[in-house]
Amino acid sequence: MNSKTLRHGAKAAGVVAAATVAIGLLSTGAANADTFVPLQDGNITQTLLDGTVVTVRQTANSANISPSMGSTPLHRNVWASGTIDVSIDGGTAKGGTIDAGYIVACQLDFGGEASGGAEAGATWTEIATNSGDGNPVDQKGTAVGGGLSIAPGEAKNVPILDVEYTDDYGAEAHKSSFKFTGKSGGFTYSDETFGVSGCAGYAQARSYAKVTVSTDSVDGTVTLWGQPFSLG
Repeated sequence: MNSKTLRHGAKAAGVVAAATVAIGLLSTGAANADTFVPLQDGNITQTLLDGTVVTVRQTANSANISPSMGSTPLHRNVWASGTIDVSIDGGTAKGGTIDAGYIVACQLDFGGEASGGAEAGATWTEIATNSGDGNPVDQKGTAVGGGLSIAPGEAKNVPILDVEYTDDYGAEAHKSSFKFTGKSGGFTYSDETFGVSGCAGYAQARSYAKVTVSTDSVDGTVTLWGQPFSLG
């Protein structure tokens, strides 16, 4: 059983300024049956050019990892839980957008050396934003609740949110971010699950929360990275 509680609202923004923070740089846990992995809380506060202060917090973050029903080394199942809160102080911002999820990688070492013959040497930020050659994230990714096929040397995005809306042509569409109004927003998710298949080697994951805020004079993005953890 999984659930989400959103605190939502109104106004999107472009991206001109960006700030990132990473917490818990050491991987934790292993993909044994029913391995519960408690993950560190984290927060980042960034002041935009016009003095607007944006704070992003991540609490109650955890993962429960087990092999697939077939018990093969190529498959893992992950149940993720956590809470993301955003607060805005000062400035003219009246809301923003939150896009959150996990970056999942197979046989990639994000410190420099590669494992299993894969060429890595990239940072988590580069993995998450690179759309060119090398080891880019599949930006389409897979929605939580689905299956993720990932080969050695690959990293892919797993969005937590799947927000349904009606597009300009009246058709049903989906996106991985939602809008909030006022000076605060956020959401809580519990036991959101996704499956990882095709990775014969070491796999790991890391959460992210990307918040975009627009004021009368500046657009800004603040990204909070969670603690990396092993999928085995």
